[in-house]
Amino acid sequence: MRGMTETDVVPVRLSPGDAAPEFTLPDADGTEVSLASYRGRRVIVYCYPAALTPGCTTQAVDFTASAGDLAQAGLDIIGLSPDTPEKLLRFREQESLGITLLSDPDKQVLQAYGAYGPKKLYGKEVIGVIRSTFIVDAEGRIEKASYNVKATGHVAKLLRDLGVG
Repeated sequence: MRGMTETDVVPVRLSPGDAAPEFTLPDADGTEVSLASYRGRRVIVYCYPAALTPGCTTQAVDFTASAGDLAQAGLDIIGLSPDTPEKLLRFREQESLGITLLSDPDKQVLQAYGAYGPKKLYGKEVIGVIRSTFIVDAEGRIEKASYNVKATGHVAKLLRDLGVG
């Protein structure tokens, strides 16, 4: 089997006003969660490469710490990664995470959001999850799309941008 090349994955880029790609994926407990069930509320959908890694842990812990302020501002949080529900459960328990983590092992949703494709990793181009954050409005449209975000400090910047906290 050959490795993926840049021509195998051409990432889309979502923009404000675009319809947010719908999804139904299992959470850490194996319960199916749909984006459609959040209609009427704004949702932060953030895509990260791998549970139980340093940067992704920092980001998930930061989102958990800010979940109350974000919920008061009418924003729910969903984290998406290619991890299995079992790994997400370990991640949630080990780090005491209080946010919804969804499993996208075939990466179809990550691709639909443009969060899977060519990226630079330590100076090399690789195919993988592009750390990205989307704000989906109450009608299911993209309000804001941010690609190649940094794990550290991203949640604080997002809170400032949203005027939360």
